[in-house]
Amino acid sequence: MKHFTKAALTGVAMATLLVAPAVAQNAWDMPTPYGDGIFHTQNIMQFADDLRAKTDGSIDITVHSANSLFGHAEIKDAVRDGLVPIGEILLSRLANEDPIFALDSIPFLAASYDDAEALWQASREAVAEALAEQGLTVLYAVPWPGQSLYLRQEVTEPAQMEGLSFRAYNVATERLAELLGATPTQVEETDIPTAFSTGRVEAMITSPSTGANAQAWDFTTHYIDTQAWLPKNVVFVNTDAFEALSDEERAALLEAAAEAEARGWDMSRAETDEKIAALEAGGMIIMQPSEALAAKLQEVGQTMTAEWEAQAGDAGQAVVEAYRNR
Repeated sequence: MKHFTKAALTGVAMATLLVAPAVAQNAWDMPTPYGDGIFHTQNIMQFADDLRAKTDGSIDITVHSANSLFGHAEIKDAVRDGLVPIGEILLSRLANEDPIFALDSIPFLAASYDDAEALWQASREAVAEALAEQGLTVLYAVPWPGQSLYLRQEVTEPAQMEGLSFRAYNVATERLAELLGATPTQVEETDIPTAFSTGRVEAMITSPSTGANAQAWDFTTHYIDTQAWLPKNVVFVNTDAFEALSDEERAALLEAAAEAEARGWDMSRAETDEKIAALEAGGMIIMQPSEALAAKLQEVGQTMTAEWEAQAGDAGQAVVEAYRNR
Protein backbone atom coordinates (compact mmCIF):
# COMPACT_ATOMS: atom_id res chain seq x y z
CA MET A 1 0.00 0.00 0.00
CA LYS A 2 2.86 2.32 0.91
CA HIS A 3 4.59 1.51 -2.39
CA PHE A 4 1.42 2.28 -4.36
CA THR A 5 0.90 5.56 -2.52
CA LYS A 6 4.46 6.67 -3.14
CA ALA A 7 4.22 5.83 -6.83
CA ALA A 8 0.90 7.63 -7.12
CA LEU A 9 2.26 10.71 -5.43
CA THR A 10 5.33 10.66 -7.69
CA GLY A 11 3.10 10.51 -10.74
CA VAL A 12 1.01 13.41 -9.53
CA ALA A 13 4.13 15.47 -8.87
CA MET A 14 5.51 14.77 -12.35
CA ALA A 15 2.18 15.64 -13.93
CA THR A 16 2.09 18.91 -12.00
CA LEU A 17 5.54 19.83 -13.27
CA LEU A 18 4.46 19.14 -16.83
CA VAL A 19 1.35 21.32 -16.71
CA ALA A 20 2.58 24.10 -14.37
CA PRO A 21 3.15 27.44 -16.08
CA ALA A 22 6.72 28.63 -16.47
CA VAL A 23 7.83 30.78 -13.54
CA ALA A 24 9.77 33.97 -14.33
CA GLN A 25 13.47 33.56 -13.72
CA ASN A 26 13.53 37.13 -12.43
CA ALA A 27 10.32 38.07 -10.62
CA TRP A 28 10.98 41.70 -9.70
CA ASP A 29 9.01 43.96 -7.35
CA MET A 30 9.14 47.64 -8.33
CA PRO A 31 8.08 50.36 -5.87
CA THR A 32 6.94 53.72 -7.25
CA PRO A 33 5.76 56.83 -5.39
CA TYR A 34 2.75 57.81 -7.48
CA GLY A 35 -0.75 56.44 -8.03
CA ASP A 36 -1.99 54.47 -11.01
CA GLY A 37 -3.65 57.53 -12.56
CA ILE A 38 -0.35 59.40 -12.89
CA PHE A 39 1.25 59.20 -16.33
CA HIS A 40 4.63 58.21 -14.88
CA THR A 41 3.08 55.11 -13.33
CA GLN A 42 1.15 54.30 -16.49
CA ASN A 43 4.39 54.52 -18.44
CA ILE A 44 6.11 52.17 -15.99
CA MET A 45 3.29 49.65 -16.30
CA GLN A 46 3.75 49.70 -20.08
CA PHE A 47 7.50 49.32 -19.57
CA ALA A 48 6.88 46.22 -17.43
CA ASP A 49 4.53 44.76 -20.04
CA ASP A 50 7.02 45.44 -22.83
CA LEU A 51 9.89 43.87 -20.90
CA ARG A 52 7.81 40.80 -20.10
CA ALA A 53 7.06 40.39 -23.80
CA LYS A 54 10.65 41.02 -24.91
CA THR A 55 12.01 38.37 -22.50
CA ASP A 56 9.20 35.82 -22.86
CA GLY A 57 8.46 36.36 -19.20
CA SER A 58 11.95 35.78 -17.84
CA ILE A 59 11.85 39.29 -16.33
CA ASP A 60 8.44 39.80 -14.74
CA ILE A 61 8.02 43.15 -12.97
CA THR A 62 5.20 43.69 -10.48
CA VAL A 63 4.61 47.43 -10.03
CA HIS A 64 3.78 48.56 -6.49
CA SER A 65 2.45 52.11 -6.96
CA ALA A 66 1.50 54.92 -4.57
CA ASN A 67 4.15 54.16 -1.93
CA SER A 68 2.45 50.83 -1.23
CA LEU A 69 5.68 48.83 -0.86
CA PHE A 70 8.17 51.51 0.22
CA GLY A 71 7.69 55.22 0.81
CA HIS A 72 9.23 57.68 -1.65
CA ALA A 73 12.06 58.51 0.73
CA GLU A 74 12.89 54.81 1.16
CA ILE A 75 12.88 53.63 -2.45
CA LYS A 76 16.44 54.54 -3.43
CA ASP A 77 17.96 52.82 -0.40
CA ALA A 78 15.70 49.79 -0.88
CA VAL A 79 17.05 49.33 -4.41
CA ARG A 80 20.62 50.08 -3.38
CA ASP A 81 20.44 47.56 -0.53
CA GLY A 82 18.91 44.88 -2.73
CA LEU A 83 15.55 44.74 -0.94
CA VAL A 84 14.01 45.26 -4.39
CA PRO A 85 15.87 45.25 -7.72
CA ILE A 86 14.29 48.29 -9.39
CA GLY A 87 12.50 51.53 -8.48
CA GLU A 88 11.51 55.08 -9.40
CA ILE A 89 12.05 58.38 -7.58
CA LEU A 90 12.01 62.12 -8.21
CA LEU A 91 15.66 62.82 -8.99
CA SER A 92 15.86 66.14 -7.16
CA ARG A 93 14.99 64.41 -3.87
CA LEU A 94 18.67 63.42 -3.84
CA ALA A 95 19.93 67.01 -4.13
CA ASN A 96 21.48 66.93 -0.66
CA GLU A 97 23.68 64.00 -1.72
CA ASP A 98 25.19 65.58 -4.82
CA PRO A 99 24.49 68.89 -6.65
CA ILE A 100 24.14 67.02 -9.96
CA PHE A 101 20.81 65.66 -8.76
CA ALA A 102 19.46 69.23 -8.43
CA LEU A 103 20.48 70.39 -11.91
CA ASP A 104 17.08 69.82 -13.51
CA SER A 105 15.42 71.96 -10.82
CA ILE A 106 17.38 75.17 -11.38
CA PRO A 107 14.76 77.73 -12.44
CA PHE A 108 14.99 79.04 -16.01
CA LEU A 109 18.10 77.06 -16.95
CA ALA A 110 16.06 74.75 -19.19
CA ALA A 111 12.60 76.29 -19.56
CA SER A 112 11.10 74.13 -22.33
CA TYR A 113 10.85 70.47 -23.26
CA ASP A 114 13.51 70.82 -25.94
CA ASP A 115 15.91 72.50 -23.52
CA ALA A 116 15.10 70.02 -20.75
CA GLU A 117 15.86 67.14 -23.10
CA ALA A 118 19.18 68.72 -24.08
CA LEU A 119 20.03 69.25 -20.40
CA TRP A 120 19.32 65.59 -19.69
CA GLN A 121 21.57 64.50 -22.53
CA ALA A 122 24.34 66.76 -21.21
CA SER A 123 23.97 65.57 -17.62
CA ARG A 124 22.95 61.94 -18.01
CA GLU A 125 26.48 60.54 -17.76
CA ALA A 126 27.24 62.57 -14.63
CA VAL A 127 23.96 61.48 -13.00
CA ALA A 128 24.63 57.86 -13.96
CA GLU A 129 28.15 58.01 -12.51
CA ALA A 130 26.91 59.47 -9.22
CA LEU A 131 24.28 56.74 -8.87
CA ALA A 132 26.73 54.05 -9.98
CA GLU A 133 28.82 54.88 -6.90
CA GLN A 134 25.83 53.67 -4.87
CA GLY A 135 25.42 50.46 -6.84
CA LEU A 136 22.60 51.77 -9.04
CA THR A 137 22.31 51.69 -12.84
CA VAL A 138 20.18 54.37 -14.52
CA LEU A 139 17.62 53.03 -16.96
CA TYR A 140 15.66 56.12 -18.00
CA ALA A 141 14.25 59.47 -16.90
CA VAL A 142 11.00 61.29 -17.71
CA PRO A 143 10.09 64.90 -16.78
CA TRP A 144 7.05 66.32 -15.10
CA PRO A 145 5.35 69.25 -16.84
CA GLY A 146 7.18 72.54 -16.42
CA GLN A 147 6.66 74.76 -13.39
CA SER A 148 4.71 77.93 -14.14
CA LEU A 149 3.38 80.97 -12.29
CA TYR A 150 -0.10 81.20 -10.75
CA LEU A 151 -1.27 84.65 -9.68
CA ARG A 152 -4.38 86.45 -8.49
CA GLN A 153 -3.74 89.34 -10.89
CA GLU A 154 -2.15 90.00 -14.27
CA VAL A 155 1.59 90.52 -13.97
CA THR A 156 3.59 91.94 -16.87
CA GLU A 157 6.28 93.95 -15.04
CA PRO A 158 8.83 92.45 -12.63
CA ALA A 159 8.05 95.19 -10.12
CA GLN A 160 4.57 93.72 -9.70
CA MET A 161 6.13 90.64 -8.09
CA GLU A 162 7.78 92.69 -5.37
CA GLY A 163 6.25 92.17 -1.97
CA LEU A 164 3.86 89.40 -3.05
CA SER A 165 3.52 86.48 -0.65
CA PHE A 166 4.99 83.64 -2.70
CA ARG A 167 4.44 80.00 -1.86
CA ALA A 168 7.74 78.27 -1.08
CA TYR A 169 8.25 74.58 -0.34
CA ASN A 170 12.04 74.13 -0.44
CA VAL A 171 15.29 76.11 -0.46
CA ALA A 172 15.21 76.66 -4.22
CA THR A 173 11.70 78.17 -4.27
CA GLU A 174 12.60 80.37 -1.29
CA ARG A 175 15.59 81.68 -3.21
CA LEU A 176 13.48 82.16 -6.34
CA ALA A 177 10.97 84.25 -4.38
CA GLU A 178 13.75 86.36 -2.91
CA LEU A 179 15.30 87.07 -6.31
CA LEU A 180 11.90 88.11 -7.66
CA GLY A 181 11.47 90.49 -4.73
CA ALA A 182 8.59 88.44 -3.34
CA THR A 183 8.14 87.21 0.22
CA PRO A 184 8.62 83.42 0.53
CA THR A 185 5.89 81.75 2.57
CA GLN A 186 6.04 78.06 3.48
CA VAL A 187 2.83 76.32 2.39
CA GLU A 188 2.31 72.58 1.94
CA GLU A 189 0.57 71.41 -1.23
CA THR A 190 -2.56 70.33 0.65
CA ASP A 191 -2.89 73.82 2.17
CA ILE A 192 -2.64 75.78 -1.09
CA PRO A 193 -6.37 76.57 -1.58
CA THR A 194 -6.78 77.77 2.00
CA ALA A 195 -3.58 79.82 1.87
CA PHE A 196 -4.79 81.66 -1.23
CA SER A 197 -8.36 82.12 -0.03
CA THR A 198 -7.19 83.65 3.25
CA GLY A 199 -4.63 85.90 1.54
CA ARG A 200 -1.63 84.23 3.17
CA VAL A 201 -0.29 83.51 -0.33
CA GLU A 202 -0.74 85.58 -3.50
CA ALA A 203 1.46 83.71 -5.98
CA MET A 204 3.01 80.31 -6.54
CA ILE A 205 4.97 78.31 -9.07
CA THR A 206 3.95 74.74 -9.81
CA SER A 207 3.06 72.43 -12.67
CA PRO A 208 -0.20 72.59 -14.63
CA SER A 209 -0.92 69.11 -13.29
CA THR A 210 -0.84 70.26 -9.67
CA GLY A 211 -2.80 73.38 -10.53
CA ALA A 212 -5.53 71.50 -12.37
CA ASN A 213 -5.78 68.83 -9.67
CA ALA A 214 -6.14 71.56 -7.03
CA GLN A 215 -8.71 73.43 -9.18
CA ALA A 216 -6.53 76.54 -9.08
CA TRP A 217 -9.22 78.54 -10.89
CA ASP A 218 -11.07 78.70 -7.58
CA PHE A 219 -8.33 80.83 -5.99
CA THR A 220 -6.14 82.26 -8.78
CA THR A 221 -6.94 84.02 -12.03
CA HIS A 222 -3.78 84.05 -14.18
CA TYR A 223 -1.41 81.30 -15.35
CA ILE A 224 1.89 82.48 -16.85
CA ASP A 225 3.42 79.67 -18.86
CA THR A 226 7.06 79.99 -17.81
CA GLN A 227 7.98 76.26 -17.65
CA ALA A 228 10.68 77.40 -15.25
CA TRP A 229 12.07 73.91 -14.77
CA LEU A 230 11.01 70.38 -15.66
CA PRO A 231 11.98 68.07 -12.79
CA LYS A 232 12.50 64.44 -13.74
CA ASN A 233 11.65 61.07 -12.28
CA VAL A 234 14.43 58.53 -12.73
CA VAL A 235 14.12 54.75 -12.94
CA PHE A 236 17.14 52.73 -11.86
CA VAL A 237 18.07 49.12 -11.19
CA ASN A 238 20.36 47.55 -8.62
CA THR A 239 23.64 47.06 -10.49
CA ASP A 240 24.23 43.56 -9.08
CA ALA A 241 20.75 42.51 -10.21
CA PHE A 242 21.38 44.04 -13.63
CA GLU A 243 24.70 42.24 -14.05
CA ALA A 244 23.15 38.94 -12.96
CA LEU A 245 20.92 39.00 -16.03
CA SER A 246 21.86 37.20 -19.21
CA ASP A 247 23.20 39.22 -22.14
CA GLU A 248 19.85 38.87 -23.88
CA GLU A 249 17.92 40.01 -20.80
CA ARG A 250 20.15 43.05 -20.28
CA ALA A 251 19.71 44.03 -23.92
CA ALA A 252 15.94 43.66 -23.62
CA LEU A 253 15.88 45.71 -20.41
CA LEU A 254 17.85 48.56 -21.97
CA GLU A 255 15.70 48.47 -25.11
CA ALA A 256 12.47 48.61 -23.09
CA ALA A 257 13.94 51.45 -21.00
CA ALA A 258 14.84 53.50 -24.09
CA GLU A 259 11.30 53.03 -25.40
CA ALA A 260 9.85 54.05 -22.01
CA GLU A 261 11.96 57.21 -21.95
CA ALA A 262 10.83 58.29 -25.43
CA ARG A 263 7.20 57.43 -24.67
CA GLY A 264 7.35 59.14 -21.27
CA TRP A 265 8.54 62.45 -22.70
CA ASP A 266 5.64 62.34 -25.19
CA MET A 267 3.24 61.55 -22.34
CA SER A 268 4.59 64.47 -20.33
CA ARG A 269 4.07 66.87 -23.23
CA ALA A 270 0.51 65.59 -23.65
CA GLU A 271 -0.09 66.00 -19.91
CA THR A 272 1.03 69.62 -20.12
CA ASP A 273 -1.36 70.42 -22.97
CA GLU A 274 -4.24 68.61 -21.28
CA LYS A 275 -3.81 70.28 -17.90
CA ILE A 276 -3.33 73.78 -19.31
CA ALA A 277 -6.55 73.24 -21.26
CA ALA A 278 -8.24 72.22 -17.99
CA LEU A 279 -7.03 75.43 -16.31
CA GLU A 280 -8.39 77.49 -19.20
CA ALA A 281 -11.69 75.61 -19.12
CA GLY A 282 -11.90 76.40 -15.42
CA GLY A 283 -11.77 80.09 -16.24
CA MET A 284 -8.09 80.96 -15.82
CA ILE A 285 -6.37 83.39 -18.17
CA ILE A 286 -3.41 81.65 -19.85
CA MET A 287 -0.50 83.96 -20.69
CA GLN A 288 3.04 83.88 -21.94
CA PRO A 289 5.47 86.01 -19.92
CA SER A 290 5.89 89.57 -21.17
CA GLU A 291 9.29 90.62 -22.52
CA ALA A 292 10.08 92.49 -19.32
CA LEU A 293 9.06 89.59 -17.07
CA ALA A 294 10.86 87.06 -19.27
CA ALA A 295 14.06 89.13 -19.03
CA LYS A 296 13.78 89.23 -15.24
CA LEU A 297 13.19 85.48 -15.07
CA GLN A 298 16.26 84.85 -17.23
CA GLU A 299 18.29 87.06 -14.89
CA VAL A 300 17.06 85.02 -11.93
CA GLY A 301 17.95 81.82 -13.75
CA GLN A 302 21.48 83.02 -14.46
CA THR A 303 21.97 83.92 -10.80
CA MET A 304 20.70 80.58 -9.52
CA THR A 305 22.71 78.67 -12.12
CA ALA A 306 25.89 80.50 -11.07
CA GLU A 307 25.15 79.67 -7.45
CA TRP A 308 24.68 76.01 -8.37
CA GLU A 309 27.91 75.96 -10.37
CA ALA A 310 29.82 77.36 -7.39
CA GLN A 311 28.48 74.51 -5.29
CA ALA A 312 28.97 71.83 -7.96
CA GLY A 313 32.54 72.81 -8.86
CA ASP A 314 34.37 72.00 -12.06
CA ALA A 315 32.33 68.87 -12.82
CA GLY A 316 29.05 70.76 -12.60
CA GLN A 317 30.37 73.66 -14.63
CA ALA A 318 31.45 71.25 -17.36
CA VAL A 319 27.93 69.84 -17.59
CA VAL A 320 26.34 73.29 -17.87
CA GLU A 321 28.92 74.32 -20.45
CA ALA A 322 28.20 71.19 -22.52
CA TYR A 323 24.48 71.99 -22.36
CA ARG A 324 24.96 75.61 -23.40
CA ASN A 325 27.38 74.75 -26.21
CA ARG A 326 25.25 71.97 -27.71
